[in-house]
Amino acid sequence: MAPTIQVKEDKLVERESMEFDVVIVGAGPAGLSAACHIMQLAQKNEQEVTVCVVEKGSEVGAHTLSGAVLEPHALDELFPNWKDMGAPVSTKVTEDKFFFYTSASSAIKLPNFFIPKPTHNEGNYLVSMGNVCRWLGEQAENLGVEVYAGFAAAEVLFHEDGRVKGIATGDMGVSATGEHKDSYMPGMELHAKYTLFAEGCRGHLGKQLISHFSLDEGKDPQHYGIGIKEIWEIPAEQHQEGLVVHGLGWPLSESGASGGAFLYHAENNQVFTGLIADLNYSNPHLSPFEEFQRWKHHPETVKFLKGGTRISYGARALAKGGLNSLPKMNFPGGLIIGCDAGTLNSVKIKGNHTAMKSGILAAQSVVEALAKGENAPADLTDFAQKVENSWLYKELYSTRNFSGFMHKLGTLMGAGMVWIDQNIFGGKLPFTLHDTTPDYATMKLASECKKIEYPKPDNTLSFDRLSSVFLSNTNHEEDQPCHLTLIDPEVPMAKNLPMYDEPAQRYCPAGVYEIVEDESGKRFQINSQNCVHCKTCDIKDPAQNIVWVTPEGFGGPNYPNM
Repeated sequence: MAPTIQVKEDKLVERESMEFDVVIVGAGPAGLSAACHIMQLAQKNEQEVTVCVVEKGSEVGAHTLSGAVLEPHALDELFPNWKDMGAPVSTKVTEDKFFFYTSASSAIKLPNFFIPKPTHNEGNYLVSMGNVCRWLGEQAENLGVEVYAGFAAAEVLFHEDGRVKGIATGDMGVSATGEHKDSYMPGMELHAKYTLFAEGCRGHLGKQLISHFSLDEGKDPQHYGIGIKEIWEIPAEQHQEGLVVHGLGWPLSESGASGGAFLYHAENNQVFTGLIADLNYSNPHLSPFEEFQRWKHHPETVKFLKGGTRISYGARALAKGGLNSLPKMNFPGGLIIGCDAGTLNSVKIKGNHTAMKSGILAAQSVVEALAKGENAPADLTDFAQKVENSWLYKELYSTRNFSGFMHKLGTLMGAGMVWIDQNIFGGKLPFTLHDTTPDYATMKLASECKKIEYPKPDNTLSFDRLSSVFLSNTNHEEDQPCHLTLIDPEVPMAKNLPMYDEPAQRYCPAGVYEIVEDESGKRFQINSQNCVHCKTCDIKDPAQNIVWVTPEGFGGPNYPNM
């Protein structure tokens, strides 16, 4: 461990450094799969390899949120005997139902014939990905990986020749005004031969790396959705373990928005329910959170939730642009993998198995390179070929037109074309449909759009943001620099508010952004303590003025089983 000196805000700060062969940022499905497989391969080849995983959440799984229906393909490859090892993957999907919600009171159940083949869930499992990641973290530690939870990777470090050198964790104990408190502790530098970035969707450092190395050159802009999820405990007579319900249409269709809802019957009389709203919507009055609250009052939802108790809440953005938006994933000194790059299968709306596969392939490239010793390449260029030769690429290629169809043709026509593409052509239509408009650029002026009046919550099926955030166990050290930064502090009031009626107060699912009026007039207020780290503001802000940066480690939600 060697001290390094960093010049920061005219102060000399001494930072310790540690050396590893591999540093992995993020203890999600991609990062932990990479860590586990690196050690598996190293042990098989009798190589000595050191691996460190840093995770900004208070524990592994604390920031993991997913639906989730897990396709076990990648898990089978990583741990063929995962059932005997006690993996928390036990609830098999028993039935699929798909609805088109035509109004607030009616819905049409679609025959399985009309559902795109990849969305069928035979052989899949209903899981808490938070618990799956906790289990993967245990396997990683058993294999010799060092896992550090509560350490937020705040900065990418570079060698003089431009290669990535590693990361620095964030300083702790800095006040909101930038002063060092009594609890001050400088961040630590973690140096590595290769650094893998697996932060999940819209990763803070991944975003910087994509820009720095122009990894998205020639690619469509990434497209996103905001996923809002609750866990309910419902009466036993209303529970059907293994049932998967998906739907599209109302309420999002009323505003011309797209997306869908889900309700999964997990074990212990629990259901995982939620809504995904595509972030290419145009009406600034739309609130994905409120749309979800409305959906829970639909008769097809009420029949399961009535008499139940809401026990958890959370939200997270998801990258769903697919292959057309997938950046180059290798750069000098490392890789960007999983949802940090955008490997989600957009037709299946499943990204856990693809993220895990990207981690497995990354491990293969890393271990092969490390075996070359001093001749190891700076850039793992073979990774792209490994991806292209895998089932991961086959999935992404076959679903490459999904975003184009849905965004350009609308929900009904788009879904019809997806069905034709998948069920008749097997994802091999002789053309590729591109969607080159970024999600933030689709917002129309408030004056051009119908204002939406959302009903007040009844506190039985629907709730407000603050009581929801309470269930997410979100907490941040209050006296710290705000991690929701504004490039220009004047933009929200001077430009954004009159044109768009400040949509941040509606697209944020945690009540972070408010327009507050007092004797001095209106002002833009950021309640960063509420932030559940969904990243929606960083994505959807039409002025691209809000930049999400990592807060102190341990901050954010503490999801028990999302």
